[in-house]
Amino acid sequence: MTDLSLTILPEAAGDAQSIERLHERTFGPGRFVLSAYRIREHVDHLLELSFTARIGTLLVGSVRQLPVLVGETPALLLGPLTVEPPFRGHGVGRLLMERALKDAKAKDHRLVLLVGDEPYYSRVGFKPVPKGRVTMPGPVDAARILVFELVDGAFEGVSGQVGPDWSKARAG
Repeated sequence: MTDLSLTILPEAAGDAQSIERLHERTFGPGRFVLSAYRIREHVDHLLELSFTARIGTLLVGSVRQLPVLVGETPALLLGPLTVEPPFRGHGVGRLLMERALKDAKAKDHRLVLLVGDEPYYSRVGFKPVPKGRVTMPGPVDAARILVFELVDGAFEGVSGQVGPDWSKARAG
């Protein structure tokens, strides 16, 4: 985004409606049946580890992270990551991911998982999870489950079902 001034900011509570409209436009109604959305039904994303991309006051992208467990191991689930179509291909998604990962590491998180396309996410260091080592609720292509170690060796010996971190679940 060399010709436009892009700002990456922590998500604020007041951003929720604009971000939901962005998700509607970019992912459509089918997003609610995806495995990652099933986890998001129970645990809110962490505002301090979720970010927006803006050009002036215009919201052009968003990334969220929420607390999960892989078996018994705490981790973050990155996503959804989305950028308004006219602004794709300009590094907005990469800047959002880099900020999210940097801040997660600074807050002593060790692992980040996501479900996505390996060619895209590998550019920032995500790697495929070995087949059968991690499962998600509902149907998911195992080849699309990716991991990023914020601490070297943090994924060693980790396996199991990905689910909400119930210690951080919403009340009610």
